[in-house]
Amino acid sequence: MGCDYHFWVYILTNQNHSVLYIGITNSPARRTTQHREGRGSDFAAAYRCTKLIYHEHYSHARDAIAREKQIKKWSRAKKVTLIAQLNPRWLDLGEDVLGDE
Repeated sequence: MGCDYHFWVYILTNQNHSVLYIGITNSPARRTTQHREGRGSDFAAAYRCTKLIYHEHYSHARDAIAREKQIKKWSRAKKVTLIAQLNPRWLDLGEDVLGDE
């Protein structure tokens, strides 16, 4: 019997939507909490990226890592288009994931 693995690629932004932070995690609730407390990453903390606006689920870490690297190379316009497909109003999705764990 195989194990179920879960990995997420996610995008955070700040209050003004002026910065995008792309990351990967195996626990969106834990990671969202860390970012909101300023402990998630130095970059996200410096730019106050605490608003979860996008996420994708993967079963394999290698796929999530590849996707994170791919998105990081994109232009801001392409990232905005991706976000708009899931979350056109850029609502904070953090509450959705915080209830999961």
